[in-house]
Amino acid sequence: MENSLIIALDFANKSEIERFLTPFEDRKLFVKVGMELFYQEGPAIVHQLKEKGHQIFLDLKLHDIPNTVKSAMKGLARLECDLVNVHAAGGREMMEAALEGLEAGTAAGRTRPNCIAVTQLTSTSQEQMNKEQLIPVTLNESVLHYASLAKDAGLDGVVCSAWESEIIHNQTGSSFLTVCPGIRMETDLVGDQKRVATPEFAKNTGVSAIVVGRSITRSMDPVKSYDQWIRAWRGVQQ
Repeated sequence: MENSLIIALDFANKSEIERFLTPFEDRKLFVKVGMELFYQEGPAIVHQLKEKGHQIFLDLKLHDIPNTVKSAMKGLARLECDLVNVHAAGGREMMEAALEGLEAGTAAGRTRPNCIAVTQLTSTSQEQMNKEQLIPVTLNESVLHYASLAKDAGLDGVVCSAWESEIIHNQTGSSFLTVCPGIRMETDLVGDQKRVATPEFAKNTGVSAIVVGRSITRSMDPVKSYDQWIRAWRGVQQ
């Protein structure tokens, strides 16, 4: 999990996934299956990706009453993904219920998926949080509060911006995972993200794993782009 580059498979269906993955041949990747893809293709897409040897971050951001999240996680555990998530805003009891569901649904002898909590989306700005969520503190304070809540609930880490990873680790310890989307090369468009950072910055601030989407998936040469990202992220000289 540490030092992973996770490719966000933000595609509409199985056919688009197959076209994207074909040039990678037999390479084993760490990929993210989000709501768009999962809601179209269902659990079958997870099984197919696992059969090819890929690691999977199932990004469904569960947020509901504790019993519902517990039951949902019990079912998701059977898919044997490597990483799943919830919204920290659901509260400590909900996060604890998520872990209970994962433990109950994980087959004997298997390791349950890592479970992380979304703090504040990287598309959220300070102004949006204050005015629309009516949270009257700084963005950093809100993120740290949610990270501490997730840690207390027993979760393995959080989704956050790379700008917050260092202060989270200072408060929760270096083993607490920080998984960061919103990562861009200096030449990339920001898109719908607000709190973006380069892979070099993410590496230097102790980020555990980065999530990269369009810079790779929309590239004319996805394999070449992926290799460039790996070199930048892992600090390998060109």
